[in-house]
Amino acid sequence: MAAAMLSRTALSRGVTAHHLSKNVTFYVNEVASPVSGCQTKATEDIKPLTLMLPWFGSRPQAVAKYCEIYFRTGFDVLVVESEVQDFLWPRWGLENGKRLLELLNSERFVSRPLLVHAFSIGGYTFSHLLVHMSKDTQKYQEFTKRIKGQIYDSLVVGTIETMAVGLGKTVFPRLETLVKQVSLLYFRMFKRQTVDYFNMGIDAFWNSPVTVPALFFFCENDTLSNARALEELIDFWQKRGIDITAKKWEDSTHAGHLKRHPQEYVTTLDMFLHSLHITPLKAKM
Repeated sequence: MAAAMLSRTALSRGVTAHHLSKNVTFYVNEVASPVSGCQTKATEDIKPLTLMLPWFGSRPQAVAKYCEIYFRTGFDVLVVESEVQDFLWPRWGLENGKRLLELLNSERFVSRPLLVHAFSIGGYTFSHLLVHMSKDTQKYQEFTKRIKGQIYDSLVVGTIETMAVGLGKTVFPRLETLVKQVSLLYFRMFKRQTVDYFNMGIDAFWNSPVTVPALFFFCENDTLSNARALEELIDFWQKRGIDITAKKWEDSTHAGHLKRHPQEYVTTLDMFLHSLHITPLKAKM
């Protein structure tokens, strides 16, 4: 599992890994408090937390590079990995989304400002939380207020066919065409259990109760993250009054922009984080 392997990288850099469940790992950044010079319960309660939602098949070394950005900036990171079965049977994904909401509202995290950083299908994972939040806005009102910023890298947008292509490319690349065909057949056969849930998640995402500033990383040549569809979403959100920052490249790699364009990626992310005024320490990027 990527999170478990990531811990070996992170632990050597002053970060403690806590495995909260099979797919959830909490990385505590053991840096000095900007106020007192040491960690206290009070400063821990206000220390910002990044909810990181990686892409399918993410390698631990790749995820570690993103975590390091937040560690250097003074954040803790909660890595929540998605599983293929949550995508193929969305009801399970919704159940996991509810459990994640309960975790984020538990005593350990309930006072923490939150930043969401989702990659590729990780945006779909976050939509599970949005479905629950949209159904009961009063219950999750305080949680919604805690979210201070949202970052989407290579967000999977487009048609059901796009999702099927994505499944083949990221999970079974050697059988990409076959997986696409089987997935589309599966979605048609189990429309009520899959497509209808996908549409519910898409609607919750477009009409998200989270209206804080958002940063999008994407490119023109990404078959999984359709640039035109993403620009339509950005335009729709801007009309809703959401402050948007968008970084688009003509040529890049799905969920690989940091590797292809490291300086531009880090600079854009750095400026966005500073604009949110939640960075606990002076950034060392």
